[in-house]
Amino acid sequence: MDNKNIDAIVVGGGPCGSLAAWKLAKRGIDVAVFEEHKEIGVPSHCAGHVSINGLERLGLRLPHKIIENEIYGAVFYSPSGLKFRIQRASPVTRVLNRELFDKYLATLAEKAGAQYFTGSRVKSLLSKAKLVTGVSVGRKGAGETVASNLVIDAEGCSSRLLKEAGFHTLDRSMVVNAIQVEVDKIDDVDKNMVEVYLGQEYAPSFFAWIIPKNDGSAKVGLATRIGNARDYLERFMHKHRVASRKLRRSKITGLSMHPISLGGAIPKTYGNGLLVVGDAASQVKSTTGGGIIFGLLCARIAGEVAYEAFEKRDFSEKTLSRYESQWRKTVGFDLTMMLRLRKMLNRLSDDELDKIINMCTKLQLNTVLEKAGDADFMGRSLFRMLPNPATLTVTLCFFFHSLVSNHQLKQQR
Repeated sequence: MDNKNIDAIVVGGGPCGSLAAWKLAKRGIDVAVFEEHKEIGVPSHCAGHVSINGLERLGLRLPHKIIENEIYGAVFYSPSGLKFRIQRASPVTRVLNRELFDKYLATLAEKAGAQYFTGSRVKSLLSKAKLVTGVSVGRKGAGETVASNLVIDAEGCSSRLLKEAGFHTLDRSMVVNAIQVEVDKIDDVDKNMVEVYLGQEYAPSFFAWIIPKNDGSAKVGLATRIGNARDYLERFMHKHRVASRKLRRSKITGLSMHPISLGGAIPKTYGNGLLVVGDAASQVKSTTGGGIIFGLLCARIAGEVAYEAFEKRDFSEKTLSRYESQWRKTVGFDLTMMLRLRKMLNRLSDDELDKIINMCTKLQLNTVLEKAGDADFMGRSLFRMLPNPATLTVTLCFFFHSLVSNHQLKQQR
């Protein structure tokens, strides 16, 4: 790069890194984004299934070519094949082409003045007197150091730089390995509904999914904390009593793998000259593994707080701590509630999941969820639904199971 002294460095050219870079660049801050892969958006790192409300909160109006489908609801299959359907009258989520989405955000940042350096892996942070002062970058077999006033870590799940900076990193016991394939066709799937498959046999500690696209193709995947994700996906596609029939004529046209952190946000996301955003900070919904909307909301806050730091010429922990207080105020409650729900779900046996799905159907809980849910802010939605007796019954079942499990664990100790 021509200038080895720069205002702000962003590590990672994914959505969160690009949004933070965009927010700074359009305010006149000199920003460099270092992306280790040779091309933005490649390889793809998730299904790209995001809420419409979330995109609107962010003010993102996406080009039509990025949107692969609009989804009205979900069909949940219990381990034994019981079905529970939730459907809204209007679209709730969109399926995005992740490669094009990543490129779109990067283009916004570049047009605002941010410089992108692909094939550039940040090897380490530079620091002086406990202040982060830049990064060391490896590019095309060579290395260089780049000084800056501020570094935004959007490196994803690797946590390399966080370890180096002495931060608490992701809870590795709550990281699942996700695998997803693109298939050319599916049978007997409502193209406006996502399908979610529960059960220890096919996706222990998480779930499997079929996400249809408008052209008749689909994204099929799962995540697991146990065993080999490829083996589980093979079994799901060919052995599952419901899914195998829907996928019997499917041919795989693409494959991607990536880790998902379900352990809740790391305890601290700021330091002297450093902010941490997105998957690197584990700002991910523990229930669904979705990290795009919450990560982008936090990246926007990071960009705003970083700009304030530039205005003050103060990059100390004290100034940058406002980032954490602001993002926790925005999404912290929901992240905490969803982590608790995830831990409860992980304790449930297949028989218990069957009973809960059966109860949801008998109590017609779908009518409550269709009126009062928010695809992103599940914690707040839960509180809005609690006055309904049916919702309260199912919620109490979850909490009762959690209490019993905790009591049994204490007795075993």
